[in-house]
Amino acid sequence: MSLGAWLELLASGLISGGVYALVALGLNLQYGLMRIMNISHGEFLMLGAYATWAATVGLGLSPLVMLPVSFVLLAALGLVVHRLCFRRLAASSPTVDIFEARSLMVGFGLLFLVQNFASLVWGGELRGYDFLTMPVVVPLTSGGSQFAANKLLVFALALVFSGGLIALLRLTLLGKGVRALMQSPTGAQLVGIPTERLHPLMFGLGLGLAGVAGCLLSMIEAITPAMGEPYTVTALIVITLGGFGSMAGSLAGGLLLGVVEALGMHFTSPSLKMLLSYGVFIGVLLWRPNGLFKK
Repeated sequence: MSLGAWLELLASGLISGGVYALVALGLNLQYGLMRIMNISHGEFLMLGAYATWAATVGLGLSPLVMLPVSFVLLAALGLVVHRLCFRRLAASSPTVDIFEARSLMVGFGLLFLVQNFASLVWGGELRGYDFLTMPVVVPLTSGGSQFAANKLLVFALALVFSGGLIALLRLTLLGKGVRALMQSPTGAQLVGIPTERLHPLMFGLGLGLAGVAGCLLSMIEAITPAMGEPYTVTALIVITLGGFGSMAGSLAGGLLLGVVEALGMHFTSPSLKMLLSYGVFIGVLLWRPNGLFKK
């Protein structure tokens, strides 16, 4: 296989991995901070994809315009979902373990509720649109390597949003409060960190990132009401790779999983994609149960 083919294969894996990382960051933020195992996280990604498709096809807006719109809409929806579901659940749960189990059940309910809502509104057929589908030749080799312009853009934007969240958590006072709550919820509350404000804000931020991921995915693939569920599973695998509560680990784990899937499917069969993912998942659980990048 030529050097150009290798580069195209690795680039394909990194592009998928960038989206995986963005989805996993939002879910990891919710679980690492609040112990909310939101199994419906991918369904909100699907809503972001449909919102972008509807605005692009129906209103003629650019998908790039829908990036901040999808983020704001899904973040606002996240505030509502947290207030109606998870805040009351936290108040009525005597222990963190019980709350985590109950949040998992609520997440399953939300999964089917949102998925059926999308099927009712938009139907079950494939939806999509064309956006920057022209090839871009990158002169990295003698013959040059070709990449779809929309996929390169999706990868770049996924890294920008992922890096923005990591920078927010590491460089700001808000981020310091979030990291303190992740490390010691009781200690953080004793020094006056407002848990009742940070929890809904970070839950909304997590769903906002899911909306951005859905917007990006709509640029490069067809969308359906069932598209979100596999991304939730993939996000859980990425979080396991990077370590629960580790944002940088989620970014690294997403990129690594994307490359492993691309290489594995090339040398075996595309039908084995989930087998490869679950193989990595089980291997990490057995070898490094705290994650590959967990400090």
